[in-house]
Amino acid sequence: MTTTAHENRASDPSHSGGTHGYDDLPRLMGLMTGDEKHGPAATSTLDVLWVLYDRVLRVTPERTDDPARDRFLLSKGHGPMAYYAVLAAKGFVPVKWLPGFGSYDSPLGHHPDRVLVPGAEIGSGSLGHGLPIGVGTALGLRAQGLSDPAVWVLIGDAELDEGSNHEAIAFAGAAGLERLHTVVVDNSSASHALPGGIAARFEAAGWSAVTVDGRDHAALYAAFTAPHPGRPHVVVARVEPKTAL
Repeated sequence: MTTTAHENRASDPSHSGGTHGYDDLPRLMGLMTGDEKHGPAATSTLDVLWVLYDRVLRVTPERTDDPARDRFLLSKGHGPMAYYAVLAAKGFVPVKWLPGFGSYDSPLGHHPDRVLVPGAEIGSGSLGHGLPIGVGTALGLRAQGLSDPAVWVLIGDAELDEGSNHEAIAFAGAAGLERLHTVVVDNSSASHALPGGIAARFEAAGWSAVTVDGRDHAALYAAFTAPHPGRPHVVVARVEPKTAL
């Protein structure tokens, strides 16, 4: 598999890296067509993914096997078009792969496959798995004495209908997994939710929590980089309701 090379300087918030910028993402997403592409699910995550890969995550195409890299786990894997577009923009996968999205011989499936997609840490799509895996990843890094790599998990608000996430939330807070970060993209699609209840649920379990506009890049960056010593951190990124997308 061929990927393009670039250097992503996470310490410089203004650095865009690669050969494609944020304004190119709609065009890159437009290359992926067909039924069952979960457009609203993908669109809801676009800004969160861009800010993470452009400004925060310490991982490049050349460092996907580096033990010191940050880990990003896309739990909301049933709408991966924005994820694939950002990976292409940052040089992890070739742009020429995008038009084949979802075809039988394409590495870019309707759910990401960590064996086929460079940069993907997990195979995902079935709701409720990413955060428990993130907890295990953070614990594994701690056990290996690797205290620097951060673990980031992106979940959708509807995933909080799954009990496995609440077990992970409770354990991570009690264990003080401060290298664990979760972004909840809230597009009002959860079946069982109360206004403001997402951040409160995490805070009750000992997490640091911030709620921001999920389309505001400056607010997202500030929330992603907020200090949270001794505690895991969650950012609730509110976007348009699913029915409005």
